[in-house]
Amino acid sequence: MAAHPVKLPLWLRRLGWLVLIWVASVAALGAAAWLLRLLMAGAGFHR
Repeated sequence: MAAHPVKLPLWLRRLGWLVLIWVASVAALGAAAWLLRLLMAGAGFHR
């Protein structure tokens, strides 16, 4: 007999998607900032 998957409430699924999208956007912003710092350092701009 196969076990039935647990169905999460709709609000919990929506909250999960919100957190996932937020984490992905923060990671993308961090990657873009790192790339810009790398390019600027390569162009000769230093702190």
